[in-house]
Formats: sequence, structure tokens, C-alpha cells
Amino acid sequence: MTSDSLRLLICSAGRRVGLLQSFRAAADRLSMGLEVIACDLNPDDSAACALADAALPVPRCDDPGYAEAVLDVTREHGINLVVPTIDPELLPLAQAHDDFARLGARLHVSPTSVIEVVRDKQRTSEVLAAAGVPVPRTFDQAGLLANPDQISWPVFAKPSGGSASRGLEVFDRAEDIPAEFSEPMIFQDMLRGPEYTINMFVDASGQLRTVIPHLRMQVRAGEVEKGETRRRADLHEAAEGIARALPDLRGVACFQVIDDPDLGPRVIEINARFGGGYPLADHAGAHFAQWLLEEVSGRPCSAHDNWREGVKMMRYDCAVYQG
Repeated sequence: MTSDSLRLLICSAGRRVGLLQSFRAAADRLSMGLEVIACDLNPDDSAACALADAALPVPRCDDPGYAEAVLDVTREHGINLVVPTIDPELLPLAQAHDDFARLGARLHVSPTSVIEVVRDKQRTSEVLAAAGVPVPRTFDQAGLLANPDQISWPVFAKPSGGSASRGLEVFDRAEDIPAEFSEPMIFQDMLRGPEYTINMFVDASGQLRTVIPHLRMQVRAGEVEKGETRRRADLHEAAEGIARALPDLRGVACFQVIDDPDLGPRVIEINARFGGGYPLADHAGAHFAQWLLEEVSGRPCSAHDNWREGVKMMRYDCAVYQG
């Protein structure tokens, strides 16, 4: 039996106006009623919350009560689909998967076994390499300093659990690496070349249905500002490798690739969620938001890989006014 009306909860809504609009456009294409609820730490300061049908405050996603707060919203508002948008909230929500299921809500988060890998960049590198996915050489601090000659210098360093381009550093010599960091770090080949985001959709049965890369032509604060969709067989093959390496991955995910002129394409990280550049994929015909609504409402999933190449996105600043 299909549903003609759904309630969607977008978590950590922040600036995700494009994602909200993609879901509303998807509901229109399906002739479906859609009520969008948004939550954020400070909903009064969130553009997406201002444009939602309702907005509610929740604790920070690192608060021990975060998942329970999202469950309360889901219960009180009869939410059918919960969509998180940032990496730190994935694990606490995934750990509460059964609680959401008991409320009849689809939680758009892969199982904890997947999230624990993708939230740890060292494990990501190891799991993907074991599946034959091309990744840069990756070491923890002790492993690197035990044999500095096992990698070419300079090296690229980043927090093993970081996101949004936080804490990135480059070190020219082993002697330049501090004895201690505030969090665990990994050290990788210093890659150069164009960077791609590859959005992928895995349906409820575990089948990889869509792979849509876009060239990151210009980036601001870790998010693509100008991009263009490109069809590349090697990037599609990398997505297939990720799906093999993470067989429990479900729904929407994206991964980043640097196409080094000497080493070739190398996968540098995975986000098991909607990426910030998803609106470009949606505009090019990869309607992930629609396919999720279809799955939740009981409609046949119309997912396909027939998206348009050469679609360019050029973002600009816009504003929401209140008062």
C-alpha cells in the first residue's frame, strides 16, 4: 500500500536549503503531500529551518541526549523519514536504529558497522584497499615515524575522525611533526590534481543504482561552489568497489577522489549521507530524494543511471529574511 502524504525530518538543517527544495520538488513530481520538519541547535538562525513547515531545537549532536531528542521529535510529529546531514550525528542515530524502526520511521543512516568504518579515515583506507579500491598510502603517527622513508615527502595530515576540511596540515619532514595532537591524525600521500565528488545511491535491497561524479571546480569551506557532472568509467568502478567493501551501505553516500597525474584517481574519504553538493546531482537527473520518498511511501523505486553529463552548478549567496 502506498502513502500519499509523508512527514520528513531534516536534522542539523543549517544551510541545507537546496536539499529541502530537492525533497519538495520530488514530492511534487510524485503528486505526494510532504510536510518538512527541520531541527537544529539554533533553529532561529538556520535558513533551512526558516523555510521548513516547522522547526525545532535539539541538543548538539555530540550531546549524549541527541538521539533521544531526535526520537522525541519523530514520535511527537509522526515522522516517516529522518535525514541527517552531517557526519558527527550518523553514529548516535545509527545506534538508535531499532528505536526509530519501532516508531515506523525510516532512518536514512547505514548500519553502525558502516558508519564506524567511514567515520575513521584510517579504517576507511584499510577496508577500501582490501577491496581493491585505489586509496593513498595511509599511516597513523606511530606507523609513519617508525619508518619515515615508506612515503614520499611532503605528507598530508588530517584528523582520522574529521570532516568539513577541519584540521588539515602539510608536513615537509618527519622532524616537523609535533609529538602530540589534540586528536588522532592520519598521514597520507600528498596528492595533486583535480578533485571529484561522486554521489551514489544504493537501494533498499543493496543494489548500487546510480553513480554520478562531478568535478569540484571551486570549493568554499569544504563544500563545492562550482561543479560540473562528468561521466567516467574509472570513477564508476571505484563506486562499485566501495559498494563491495561496504555491503551494508544503504541510501545516499558520496566520496571524494583526487585524480593525481602520477598515481591516478585515489579515494580520500567517504560520507555516508547526502553531500553538500547533492543539489547538482539532483538537477542533473539523479533524483535521490525522490527515490527515498518512493521507498518510504511503498512506491516502486525508479532509480536509474541516466543522468545528464556536463551540467554545471555555480552557487551564489542568497538570504532568508525574518521580522
